[in-house]
Amino acid sequence: MRTFLSAVLVVLVTVLVPAGAVAYWADRELGDADRYTAAMSPLAENTAVQGVVVTQARRALAGQIDAGPFQGGVDALLGEALRSFAGTPAYRTAWDAANRAAHAAFLHALTTGDGNAVAIDLAPVIEQIKGELVADGVPFADRIPVTHVSVKVMEYDNLGALRKGFRMLQIAGIWLPVLTVVLAAAAIAVAVRRRRAVIATGLGIAVGAVLLWIAVALCRRLTLDDLPADIDRAAAAAVYDALTAFLRTTAWVILAIGLGTALAAWLTGRLRRTP
Repeated sequence: MRTFLSAVLVVLVTVLVPAGAVAYWADRELGDADRYTAAMSPLAENTAVQGVVVTQARRALAGQIDAGPFQGGVDALLGEALRSFAGTPAYRTAWDAANRAAHAAFLHALTTGDGNAVAIDLAPVIEQIKGELVADGVPFADRIPVTHVSVKVMEYDNLGALRKGFRMLQIAGIWLPVLTVVLAAAAIAVAVRRRRAVIATGLGIAVGAVLLWIAVALCRRLTLDDLPADIDRAAAAAVYDALTAFLRTTAWVILAIGLGTALAAWLTGRLRRTP
């Protein structure tokens, strides 16, 4: 009976390892503005992401300038100026500000229950871009109005379900990993042969890490496959990889811990048998 109970607990640990990692990631990584911004910050230097940002910013800013018959030339100059701007420290500052605004809007939608869309205010970003363009002497850049430009970044038909799921992950964020550790200790404690239980628990933890890695990779493929045709896949892939970097690193760390624990227990048994 004790052996059976230990085996059941090991199976539960295997399942809870990826679930606990995802819950912790949602609560402490996605739910924290500083960590979210830090995860997205390196994308400021990603060429695919820069291309998307420059294109979207050019469209937004061009719509704010009425240059009459010179509109085409102004749009071209604006595009060149934005491409140059994308390599400056000011761009990285604006990128971080935009991501912090997007994170705040996302959390607001998930926690307040207001509407089924997430929008961000680009006024701080436009103000910084305008200052750079004016300093570079771009014609008509001084006409760009720094107003509250609301841009919809996500619309979801059933955002209520997403709110509930995110709330559950936040609640389980710290307790699920703690429960996993407790169950792992219980699986060893109730076993008749504890060394074998340690090996089994370590292997179960390693399998859970592999399941986590597979889930991240599978979700990546499904996410990219479901993108609309007008979305840049390279940029989307870079964003997904940045957001899930914590999960991939966690999977490798847990895998090392699980295999290391199992190997140490196995070697201990071998050494005890050596005369």
